[in-house]
Amino acid sequence: MKAHGKVHKYGDNVDTDVIIPARHLNTSDHKELASHCMEDIDTEFVKKVKRGDIMVGGENFGCGSSREHAPIAIKASGIDCVIAKTFARIFYRNAINIGLPILECPEASEKIQDGDEVSIDFDSGVITNETKGETYQALPFPDFIKDIMAKGGLIAQISGKNS
Repeated sequence: MKAHGKVHKYGDNVDTDVIIPARHLNTSDHKELASHCMEDIDTEFVKKVKRGDIMVGGENFGCGSSREHAPIAIKASGIDCVIAKTFARIFYRNAINIGLPILECPEASEKIQDGDEVSIDFDSGVITNETKGETYQALPFPDFIKDIMAKGGLIAQISGKNS
């Protein structure tokens, strides 16, 4: 599995209420959630994000509530991977459950800038900053998580359906 796209970068402690504001939680429609993704921190995000882009955050990305709406909104907006120094544990697990690849890599989080072009090899965990010509090493996913991601999430994996 690989990803390649333009970076949308945010700071530390990006919480689930910033990712998808609570006032929009009256729907489970993925497209509707995506249309409000990051709007309280970056009003232009939904206009500038393209399918295949990468999101980069700092420490404790996805802190806050345990709602799955946050990783769903990110994935449905077109983001192919989130890279951060660290993730809130419940966000980390929710992301895997819905098939949103996430990688913890402090060096990448610090050095990658907004607008950089980045490619990711999920098998090796290598993140390449195409703009700067640098590589960073994240821990690759174990095979069982790679399988969940490849199938599009835990439910799809268990049911045998690809999303």
